[in-house]
Amino acid sequence: MDHVAAGEERIVTERIRKKLEEVNVAAQSQLSSVQDHVNFTLQQAYFKCAYDCFDRRIKQDDINNCVEHCSVPVLNANNLVETEMAKFQERMNRSLMVCQDKFEQAKLQKIKTDAMNDLETCVNQAIDDSISSLPHVVRRVKSLLSID
Repeated sequence: MDHVAAGEERIVTERIRKKLEEVNVAAQSQLSSVQDHVNFTLQQAYFKCAYDCFDRRIKQDDINNCVEHCSVPVLNANNLVETEMAKFQERMNRSLMVCQDKFEQAKLQKIKTDAMNDLETCVNQAIDDSISSLPHVVRRVKSLLSID
């Protein structure tokens, strides 16, 4: 690989890395209200509930069961968010793998002239599609968690 091609590849790789960072920023931004709900509303309810479990007249096992019962909504909410985001990540990864496969095929066929540009275009489209699907994912999570 000549120096020009290597330089071009580094530039494209850096632009792809920045594009991938856009997904992280968008996900954090759009999920912030869900995280607030889990971290504040549900956590607060958990601590209030757990506090009420502590009573000197109750056996330690019963206290432990009570506290464990209080934690269920927070654990369920965290599991739901993780599951939905894992599905989102998996869909995006599959799209990016298609781009990688096309790039590898172009390299095998020695169609290197536009292979890097085609890879970048494909990745950009896959990421843009993923970002545009985020509001639907967030809406689904909010619906499942009964967040207004």
